[in-house]
Parts: sequence; structure tokens; C-alpha cells
Amino acid sequence: MYCTVCGEKLTLMFKNDEGLVPYCKQCAEYRFPRFATAVSMVVTNREKNKILLAKHLGNDDYILFAGYIKKGETAEKAVTREFKEETKLDTVKFKYMGSRYHEPKDVLMLNFLIMAENGEISLDEIELADAKWFEPEDALKAIRKDSVAEAFLKNAITEIKKL
Repeated sequence: MYCTVCGEKLTLMFKNDEGLVPYCKQCAEYRFPRFATAVSMVVTNREKNKILLAKHLGNDDYILFAGYIKKGETAEKAVTREFKEETKLDTVKFKYMGSRYHEPKDVLMLNFLIMAENGEISLDEIELADAKWFEPEDALKAIRKDSVAEAFLKNAITEIKKL
């Protein structure tokens, strides 16, 4: 790890109430780790009986819609922007559901349950190969197993059943 200000190699140093924290000797400052934040969306139709999953180019698994939060952007804004960019559909409403750290991409995922406006899906063909509506139980069968997306989907289906 290196200092994001001066480029100096960081060393771990004990900080009260924080434990071992990367420290820059050059700047004489602790440098807490930074990582990206993204939104993940479980998408339902207005009737709440279908879930829309996506397939990225070059990938066989269906996944949830997701995207990075841009600097200065709120998570709520990122939800509506990312979904519209990927499908050309509007978001009718959304609800924050929870978060999980996704280690393979070093990103904090903020999950939302969103309701999509009815309409024709027009995929972002640079990023997505397919999008398909599933019955909730079929969505669980189609999603990548033992993934953050599967955990978010299970949580969302439980919430949908309550409504």
C-alpha cells in the first residue's frame, strides 16, 4: 500500500481505538484504506411478481443490475441513473435493503429493491448481453450461487413476500 498523497510506502502503525492502520511516515498521517462503492439492484415489475436479471457480455451467469457510484453522486441517484443507462427504463420507486462488502472487486455494495416502469427494455449492448424477467423462485435458480447477488436476492424476495 502507498500513500495517496505523496506516494510513500505505508507501514502499519497502532492507533488508539482503531488497531493497526496504514501510516505514512513522510506525511505523518494515518491513511485509512479506501475502496469503491457501488449500488446493486433487485428489480421487480409493478405487480411484484417478476424479477429482472441481467447477463453481462462474456458471462454465462445472470446477475443483479449494478453500477459504481460516481464522485459527488448519492447512492439514490446512482440507482436510477445506472438502471436507466442499462435498460432505458425508469425507476418508479426504490427501497434501501442493506450492504455487503464484495471482496473480489474490493467494493462496498449498497443493495436496493427497485420497481421498474413498464415498457420495452433496450439494453446497453456495450455492457449487457441479455436481460430477462423471472418468477422469484426461478430467479434464485438462475443467479450465481454463493454470491453477494444471491444473498441480496434472497433478502429482497423475503421483503417482496411481505408486501
